[in-house]
Amino acid sequence: MRRERGRQLAALVVVGGVLLAGILFPVVGGGGILAKQVAESATETSGSIRSGILPSATVMTDSSGAPVAYFYDQYRISVPSERISVAMKAAIVAIEDRRFFSHGGVDPVGVARALVNNSEGASQQGASTLTEQYVKNYDLYVTARTEAEKQAAVAPNYARKIKEAELAVSLDHQLTKDQILTGYLNLVYFGHGAYGVQAAAQAYFGVDASALTVPQAALLAGMVQSPGPYDPARHPDAAKGRRDIVIEQMRQAGSIDPAQAARSTASPLAVKPDPSVPGEGCTGAGDAGYFCDYVVRYLTEAGMSQQQLIDGGYTIRTTLDRRQLGSLKAAIDGQVPADQPHVADVMSIVAPGATSHPVTAMAANRTFGNAEGQSAYGLPYEPENLGAGSVYKIFTAATALEQHDIGIDSIIPVPPDGYASPIYRNGDGSSVPVGNAGKYPPQLSLTDALAESPNTAFVKLEETTGIPPVVDMAVRLGLTSLAESSSDGGDDSPSIATTMKDQRLGSFTLGVTPTSALELANVQATLASHGTWCPPAPLQSVTGQDGRPVPITQAACTQAVAPGIADTLLTGMSKDDQPGGTSAAAARTMDWTRPVAAKTGTTQEYKSATFVGTTPTLAGAAIVFDDSSSPKPICEGSPPHTCGGGNIYGGMAPARTWYRAMGDILGDSPVVPLPAPDPEYLTGRQ
Repeated sequence: MRRERGRQLAALVVVGGVLLAGILFPVVGGGGILAKQVAESATETSGSIRSGILPSATVMTDSSGAPVAYFYDQYRISVPSERISVAMKAAIVAIEDRRFFSHGGVDPVGVARALVNNSEGASQQGASTLTEQYVKNYDLYVTARTEAEKQAAVAPNYARKIKEAELAVSLDHQLTKDQILTGYLNLVYFGHGAYGVQAAAQAYFGVDASALTVPQAALLAGMVQSPGPYDPARHPDAAKGRRDIVIEQMRQAGSIDPAQAARSTASPLAVKPDPSVPGEGCTGAGDAGYFCDYVVRYLTEAGMSQQQLIDGGYTIRTTLDRRQLGSLKAAIDGQVPADQPHVADVMSIVAPGATSHPVTAMAANRTFGNAEGQSAYGLPYEPENLGAGSVYKIFTAATALEQHDIGIDSIIPVPPDGYASPIYRNGDGSSVPVGNAGKYPPQLSLTDALAESPNTAFVKLEETTGIPPVVDMAVRLGLTSLAESSSDGGDDSPSIATTMKDQRLGSFTLGVTPTSALELANVQATLASHGTWCPPAPLQSVTGQDGRPVPITQAACTQAVAPGIADTLLTGMSKDDQPGGTSAAAARTMDWTRPVAAKTGTTQEYKSATFVGTTPTLAGAAIVFDDSSSPKPICEGSPPHTCGGGNIYGGMAPARTWYRAMGDILGDSPVVPLPAPDPEYLTGRQ
């Protein structure tokens, strides 16, 4: 019997060699046609597989490097050879391809052995080497995009096997054995959403691939061919049986000694009770969801595609400060609960600077997500359509300073309530009375007017400055979305800024246009940066799988206004938290004692209210508004709520949100004074 088996094996080795030659060199007849088809298919795969670069998950981190979110189609973290344990490499070779280090990519002996075993009716054996499996899995997990292509990648047909064999031999000549083994281990699927050995090591054991022990490596190696049946969480007995087979194969191969094998076989599986990979996308980022979503949008606008994001294996290090985010979220939730109907409370924080304006935190009372009661809209950074109210008076004041008509100490007229301004008119040209929310003296200094906020004073001032310069000032200081084409009318439709200027709409100074908390925070950062505008940037760096920096296109910083104007305007806005200022009560309630340049705003129908403020080190803006599809007026309360008439102001919940968040964030840090005003802008031409 043994002699007969030997003759069978010898004969089949010859047959296997002939078949191998036919596979690799089909040059005549139908084989020539098949060879051409195979060559075309193989060429498509070979170039990319040789690079060793695999689709890998992108990780987004906070400013300290701690993960915030992952983006992927297949959760894979590719690692170099030195970050895969010796035990893992030995285990996969022992169970899948014992002759890996001696054959040339295709193993005729293995083919013959499988033929003999299968012909005798024993358990079916495959003859594919690790290199051939690498090719097949690469087609399945990388090259194939459609379901039909995935099925073709594993279809049991002659053409596929020829292609695998041809590429395996080619790879064996072009790559080292260690490169092939590393690529294979980074590629294959281990179940529970884990692609590649690093993801599997983390999912099942909570360790890196470099730390895998013999029993851990044997378990993973045994799962490669059938992750479902050998799933240790669902089928622990089958998984242990398979693991122990791998351990025995490692002993027979000489990878471990008998004592190591005995200890490894006796060890428990010790896998995590619920093996899993991190959730995909920003919905799993918790309170950082909105910040995460802004980063994705920022990268998209910079030219990174969605496919690059989920396949590129980038490390995106952001400017998010987790401590600031925690304080901000607590301040927001303290004013408006997440489930409060119709009322959203949002805030963004930007750090001033001469060369960059990093976004350090943003949050909303709504949980980021697609579930009921959540919101996937960019509440803290997307413009809300209800406006920001009197906050826009900052732009009128800045324009007046730039034109040298007045300074912050200049006395300006305050027309009475109901003032009929020649620039404040309906669409039909009829005059619309300008109303004030309180009683004011007939004259105020510009500084006092910014603090007390009479509407008639700034509409009157706008008559002098002209409306187009005020709109342009808003865009220059940071409301850049106003200059973008309307999304409703296509790329050729006029922007809001163009419409406001062309129609000479005097209501602009009262903040009637769509506004975002992020842009308003960046306006304050521009002023605190001595007039230097920079894009509100959420990125520290982006690096590729190879560790090299990936350049990201970002707008350059510009000098929006002269430093003297910016510094002086901050002084002009420095009384809002003082007695008589519109946010004085909120500042007192929140124990605010630092210098701040601030402004409040409330829209006419009380559907939104805003507070903007900056210290020399941090700028922020908070907006409370009705985020429903049918906005209603909002009333002050604990918490704020919608009502019939409305009575909320920017100095209420929005200001309390800002003062609480910034107070906690700044804590015991040194108090920094606002910059000194420029004498040139104290009195203007008067």
